[in-house]
Amino acid sequence: MSFVVTPGQAADSPQFQQVIEGIEVRGPAGRPRTRPDAVAADKAYSSRKNRAYLRKRGIKAVIPEKADQATNRKKRGSRGGRPVSHDAALYRDRNTVERCINKIKEWRGLATRYDKTPRAYTAGLHLRGAILWLRSLHSTP
Repeated sequence: MSFVVTPGQAADSPQFQQVIEGIEVRGPAGRPRTRPDAVAADKAYSSRKNRAYLRKRGIKAVIPEKADQATNRKKRGSRGGRPVSHDAALYRDRNTVERCINKIKEWRGLATRYDKTPRAYTAGLHLRGAILWLRSLHSTP
C-alpha cells in the first residue's frame, strides 16, 4: 500500500505519481518490484500526464477515458490521437481498491479524521495498513 496525505480540498489526480512511486509489489520470492504490471484507476485519473507517466515506466494503464476527453479527441479528428485502450476485465478488479479503502475507514478515527496533525493521521493509516496486511497473511491458505 502507498499513502499520501493531502489537505481535504486537494484533488487526488495530482498525487498519482507520488502514490505509484511508493508502491512495492511483493511476489512469492525475491525483493519487491517497484513497477506493477498494470494500474487500475477510475476516470478521475484519466489525464495525459498520468497516462504518459505510466507509459514511460512500462505500466499498463487500465483507466477509462472521460466523456469530455473522448469528445475533444474526436473533434480534433486525426490530430486527436487514438482512443485509449481499456481492458474491461482488468478494470473489474479495481473493486479490490475500493474494498480496501472501506476496510481502512472501518476505523472511525481514520474515517472522520479525528487526528489533527498529518503525522498522526499518517501513522494511523500505516498501522491500519499493517493490520490489514497481517490479516491477509493469516487468511491465505
